[in-house]
Amino acid sequence: MHPFAEFIQILGKGRNGMRPLSREQAYEAMRMIACYDVEPAQLGAFLMLMRVKEETADEVAGFTQALRESLASNRKTVQPAIDWAAYAGKKRHLPWFLLAALVLAGRGHSVFMHGMNRDDERVYVPQALAALGLEPAVSLPEAERLLATRGFAYLSIGRLSPLTSELIATRELFGLRPPLHTVARMLNPLDAPLSVMGVFHPNFADIHQQAARLLGQRGMLVCKGEGGELERVPDRITELHGITDGVAWRESWDRLLRPGSEVKPQHLDLAHFRAVWEGAADDRYGEAAVTGTLALVIRALVLVAEAGHAHALAQTWWHQRHEHSPLLEAV
Repeated sequence: MHPFAEFIQILGKGRNGMRPLSREQAYEAMRMIACYDVEPAQLGAFLMLMRVKEETADEVAGFTQALRESLASNRKTVQPAIDWAAYAGKKRHLPWFLLAALVLAGRGHSVFMHGMNRDDERVYVPQALAALGLEPAVSLPEAERLLATRGFAYLSIGRLSPLTSELIATRELFGLRPPLHTVARMLNPLDAPLSVMGVFHPNFADIHQQAARLLGQRGMLVCKGEGGELERVPDRITELHGITDGVAWRESWDRLLRPGSEVKPQHLDLAHFRAVWEGAADDRYGEAAVTGTLALVIRALVLVAEAGHAHALAQTWWHQRHEHSPLLEAV
């Protein structure tokens, strides 16, 4: 029997016989996948069994550990302050979270952002960067150089981990999301002390938090954000799941705007996105999303102790964004 069959048996024994993988089993399964020591049919069966069962925190931790060990970033030379996962893309609103990340970079809190760029109706980070006159990195060494000189870098998952990108792409074959979407968000390949991410389904926030603790992550922040990204929805209550100095916490933050304030734009206009950044256009919802997201990360960085102080600092940083951003002086 093929060695990988053991893991399919564990997951596929039916309603009464199946059980989750232990962290050690998940690690070994992903290690074999990373070594391409798995038959295509086995890989497909494994991913879909995981999808039907849904991944546990132990499984996510094991998968993530194995994929981290497969990355070239094990020879990292630069450590950013923040690892920011951005995989969902934006369909309903512009990617306001990106402006929050750039403000943080301008204030000396370097951000390594990684994600994907699918050919669909959504707006992904590379398109938004292009609208600002910026380009994503094309390799990990270039990302590290940009982090050292500008404080911000974006690298696609295809450049960062071709294997993870291939596994995510199985969604096109099966029509279902594989568990690698969860794992990709957890990669933190440059070992940043703070890892931030958004989720679309609220129950996954708890799984991310538990997995981060198992992996020894000292700082993390996750919440159900707009479109599945780490982006505050200004007219909704935001439930935060975080870790500070290895200790897990949860907080509930009130709305920034009255319920029903959200107005979905007719189309996602990246020229307007740039104009808001430059101060040439106003956008009440967009600016609330930027400063609201910025406040969440300020809280996670433990720069202030209370939500009110985080919002006040976020507002100040936003209004002074062009005074403290060598990254965007050329934009």
